[in-house]
Amino acid sequence: MFDDFKRLACLLAVLALAACSSLHLPERCDLLIVGGKVVDGTGAPARRADVAVVDGRIAALVPPHYRAATRTKAARVFDATGMVVAPGFVDVHAHGDPRRAPGFDNFAAMGVTTVCLGLDGSSPADDLDAWLSSVDARGAVTNIAAFVGHGTVRRLAEVPDGRPADATERERMAKLVGEALDAGAFGLSTGLEYTPGRFADAEELAAIARPVGARGLLVASHVRSEDDDQIEASVEELLDQCRAAPGARAHLSHAKIVHAHDEARAEALLAQLDAARATGLQVTADVYPYTASYTGLSILFPDWARDAEDYEAAAADRHEELAEHLRNRVLSRNGPDATLFGTGELAGRTLAEVADERGVAFEEVLIELGPRGGSAAYFVMDDAVMRRLLRDEHVMVASDGSPTMRHPRGHGSFARVLRRALDDDGLTLETAIHKMSGLPAATLDLDDRGTLETGHVADLLVFDPNAIEDRATFTDPYLKARGMQLVLVNGTAVLDGGEPTGERPGRALRRTDRD
Repeated sequence: MFDDFKRLACLLAVLALAACSSLHLPERCDLLIVGGKVVDGTGAPARRADVAVVDGRIAALVPPHYRAATRTKAARVFDATGMVVAPGFVDVHAHGDPRRAPGFDNFAAMGVTTVCLGLDGSSPADDLDAWLSSVDARGAVTNIAAFVGHGTVRRLAEVPDGRPADATERERMAKLVGEALDAGAFGLSTGLEYTPGRFADAEELAAIARPVGARGLLVASHVRSEDDDQIEASVEELLDQCRAAPGARAHLSHAKIVHAHDEARAEALLAQLDAARATGLQVTADVYPYTASYTGLSILFPDWARDAEDYEAAAADRHEELAEHLRNRVLSRNGPDATLFGTGELAGRTLAEVADERGVAFEEVLIELGPRGGSAAYFVMDDAVMRRLLRDEHVMVASDGSPTMRHPRGHGSFARVLRRALDDDGLTLETAIHKMSGLPAATLDLDDRGTLETGHVADLLVFDPNAIEDRATFTDPYLKARGMQLVLVNGTAVLDGGEPTGERPGRALRRTDRD
């Protein structure tokens, strides 16, 4: 017993010595953030600490009283008194091209320092290796991580629409997926509600997931249907896909239940995911904090109209059938007032408003536009259901937004969650930040980002908790969030004093860098 006590005492002494040695600021630093409240992204309670940045990395986090005992020479001292210091946020589901205008300042304004692209089954480019290199060559406001999209791979493998891939095509697709993963993709994405993803069967999905499982990566899926009466079956399809590819991890993109109006439905979906975890499958999900989705009008049309080579002829021949389908579909999705156009000359007006202006039934407006006639926001989710999904410990925040999408989620999601947490609305600030930083970084295996730790890359932010605000609305979706005072990407400020700096220090993150 005494020997055990001595060993414990020695261990505690060693740990105390190590802790003390880590409490020293470096002799010099590029940036010293003083006086702030650190929320480190792990979910741990906030604490007071000064943060030193050297050569793009976090060199030290020390209690404020240690500062007076040092002779640190800082190129810049940032006074964060009254502010929160946190790791940069990781958006695991976004859209856009960082090489084109407008840039990704909308993400930085929300505190996002890493953006994932290539979701919903669509890769950012056919040649992912070359595309990632071009991001590095041009620079970006944020870091960029990419997924390889099933729909893109299907096209590259020359699989025709209208049927599942055959054995030869499946082999070709699996090879293309493996090549993209080896080029740096962080996983595979599917968009099974869209063309061509909706033509895939279980064999095809298993085949493209096997190279993902062999590398222990993610399959991120926009599942086949998010409707209340089909969501469980659609999620089970994702889980089965990963079960058929040992090592693959399932990730449910933009989790939601369309038409659900009872928090119990969220509980049922979460229980389904928990049951899969109990069998050893790794399962995560992301959510955006809005009650409207955003996608193309094709989601309203029957398959035969979506697939028609000559849509106008098909619509004319089966006009009454199409009109009835569209009428029932829209009414089941909260009616024409709940569909807000986001593209073209109709942007900003509801389907009901357009129909009234033209003096026709709303289904006739849709028939004229056709399944490829634009995109819209659809107010089809319940706020209580969405909030319950977000509170789950395995669910993180993502925007599913872009710089140009006419939906406020691209400019407001992360600030909106922060504001809710600061207003004590179901999440603590520490939990909210964990869901936007540490949890998504761990999900992507970004082991040197997502939390504020010595040695980690200095993707970090400082924000004023009294000023943080998501300003984007459905009628004015491009208003940037405010309240972020300093946002660093790889140690360089992309937002300073709340204003963009014009710097592009972001780089392409390749999964192969982590091997």
